[in-house]
Amino acid sequence: MIGISALYCDTENEGDAIRYGKQSRGMKARPNAHAVPKSASERRPVTAWNITRTCNLKCVHCYSDSEEKAYEGELTTDEGKNLITDLKEFKIPALLFSGGEPLVRKDIWELAGHAKKVGLRLTLSTNGVLIDEKTARRIKELGFTYVGISLDGIGEVNDRFRGKEGAFKKAMRGFKNCVAVDQRVGLRMTLTRHNFENLHSIFDFIERENIQRACFYHLVYSGRAENISGEDLTHEETRNAMDIIMDRTEDLHKRGLSKDILTVDNHVDGPYMYLKLLEKNEAKAQKVKEMLEWNGGGRYSSGVSFGDIDFLGNVHADQFWMHHTLGNVRERRFSEIWLDESDPVMNILKNRLDHLKGKCTKCKFLMMCGGALRVRADLVYGDATAPDPACYLTDEECGISRADRDELKAKGEDFPVPEHLLEKSSAV
Repeated sequence: MIGISALYCDTENEGDAIRYGKQSRGMKARPNAHAVPKSASERRPVTAWNITRTCNLKCVHCYSDSEEKAYEGELTTDEGKNLITDLKEFKIPALLFSGGEPLVRKDIWELAGHAKKVGLRLTLSTNGVLIDEKTARRIKELGFTYVGISLDGIGEVNDRFRGKEGAFKKAMRGFKNCVAVDQRVGLRMTLTRHNFENLHSIFDFIERENIQRACFYHLVYSGRAENISGEDLTHEETRNAMDIIMDRTEDLHKRGLSKDILTVDNHVDGPYMYLKLLEKNEAKAQKVKEMLEWNGGGRYSSGVSFGDIDFLGNVHADQFWMHHTLGNVRERRFSEIWLDESDPVMNILKNRLDHLKGKCTKCKFLMMCGGALRVRADLVYGDATAPDPACYLTDEECGISRADRDELKAKGEDFPVPEHLLEKSSAV
């Protein structure tokens, strides 16, 4: 995650402690405040557990290819409780209940109650459709520190992408019910051709509906999203989208509206933001550079500070790595699986600077970006050490010379960017 509010606008937010190694007194005094890790490389993983694959919607970009049906073999209630206890003992900073749609699982409240009992920080990723007044109160009572509700646009745009008419209206009800019980809630949106041209409307919506937090995700071609790569933004469109996100976040900040705005799944956003700040305030840009380099970008993300456990108990480097399993919690403790570098993919992820190929090896922002998202490289090139094809910085911006490019070609490491990411488009 790249904290646009925290870095571009110098605000204080709950995730700063584990994201940038700093924490204000005010944040430290909050209940369930994150502790500051000694270094980014020593962070325990924020862990997503897909507690069920079943979902009441059918989103075109679903990484788990979920449908509204029962799936066999999911972890039982007792297995789930044992897993939660193990995760607490491993000292993960937070557990994210995800899916499918986690609220369709009948024992979710029992599982959440156990997490509260053992003192594990719990968050929820949901489509929001099932959050009525009673459910909102239950979420609040069980101590969920945050609820992220996924949207993919306003009104009909969201409903088309989510595969069900009325999904937007019901999700909005979910937002309002969370706000009514003082439950911290935010918006999660994957940037696509369907919605990026309406980003200004999205920010108007965030302000109008008093939404405290918004995460803008870059598309990853896993699950059903494998078939919609053409919905992804071109590099030019991504730059345009980032400009809008930064400008609107800054505008909110200048008007005294406290919002936590972040981008997710493309660590290139960090260097891009740094370059924009460099044009405005060199001293501030240097401070942001130091924070981003402490974080390490992709270097310390998937496989280090973020992990995933699927419905069957299989452990993955993140939720998009479901095509590669590191182990199963029915056979080994999560901590044993997570710290085991004998798996070739895990070895790459935990020591990625020793393995990277292509453009990343010549980029002056490597310590800031860390090679971005390895799974995107694996899904596009079949090579987890290749450059992230979603890197939208030019060779000039990265400090890569023509001689550097010739050297990469000679080594067979001049990975072509997919055509659909290079098509020109009009600016937003």
